[in-house]
Amino acid sequence: MALAALLLTSVVDASERKPLFRDHAPLKAVLTAPISQAYAQRKSNVRLYFPGQWSYIDENGETQRLQVSIRLRGNFRRQYCELPPLRLNFKKSEVKGTLFGGQDKLKLVAPCQHGLKSQQNLLLEYLAYRIYEVLTDKSFGTRLIRLSYVDSDKKLKSWTDLAFVIEDESDIGKRLGLDRANVAENRFEQLHQPTTALVELFQLMISNHDYSVLQGPPDEYCCHNSVMYVDESQPNERIPIPYDFDMSGLVNADYAAPPSHLPIRHVRTRYYRGLCQPTEVLYNAVNRVREKKVEILALFDLPELSRVSRNRNLTYIKRFYAILEDEALFREQVLDRCRGRDRLEQMTGPQVDGP
Repeated sequence: MALAALLLTSVVDASERKPLFRDHAPLKAVLTAPISQAYAQRKSNVRLYFPGQWSYIDENGETQRLQVSIRLRGNFRRQYCELPPLRLNFKKSEVKGTLFGGQDKLKLVAPCQHGLKSQQNLLLEYLAYRIYEVLTDKSFGTRLIRLSYVDSDKKLKSWTDLAFVIEDESDIGKRLGLDRANVAENRFEQLHQPTTALVELFQLMISNHDYSVLQGPPDEYCCHNSVMYVDESQPNERIPIPYDFDMSGLVNADYAAPPSHLPIRHVRTRYYRGLCQPTEVLYNAVNRVREKKVEILALFDLPELSRVSRNRNLTYIKRFYAILEDEALFREQVLDRCRGRDRLEQMTGPQVDGP
């Protein structure tokens, strides 16, 4: 249990992250590249990198310029969105000594469409990442960017949007001393219970049903919107780290809908899909989430978030905390809905109510 406690309760040490992810102040940057050519490959299975330039304002107010190549990435959003997501590919030798030191390939998350609504959805997805980062350092780092797009082919008019980049999966492993677990699927007993319990409470908080800690899509590594890691000292315990929250109720994108097998009709309706956990493990995770309530609610003071979106989603998160703080609601919406109770009791014996 010593390792379990460490993994669950460790406090984020920002200095362990690479420079880009040690600060949450929004960056100002310009991407100049043949963006129209990249966007034209949205339906192609083979997508090329296109060379361009990335310039940004550093902490001294000076403009720094880096070479970058861009390529379309993603699955659903790549084909559905007017502004599909990109992957940025920097040259490691060129970024040394800069804010982007140590960066190679970065996922860039952009609004799905032009317009205020997609901008606000983008910010809410960014806040989902930030919430999980508050809960644990077993999380993806993010950095918000006010990004201007310049199509070097001049086929698209220049525009400026909010976007954010995500810490690379390999950097997480190096930072935490973990190895990527490239596996086809997980069994309940193979999952690190404290981390899994925290992940699934977080998914309930943001009402995200678009994930799995057990299986991934066909022909892809496990798991769906979750990356698996292992600690070499505990190779049989797989540690999930979640990502990709655009289908969550918190974001409430126009295209989001709950899975058809769930008895709910709206993505904002919370429905717990978590695995049943030993009582002590589950309540340790609950306590962790409750301890971070003030810090999580404070994230919604993000200046770029509209007043309407801020107030609406603060209320939404507070309703989640009401579930944790009401014994009857918690039993109804979490304990009575968890999956795999019989399997858990075969492993650990009958579970009692309460911590």
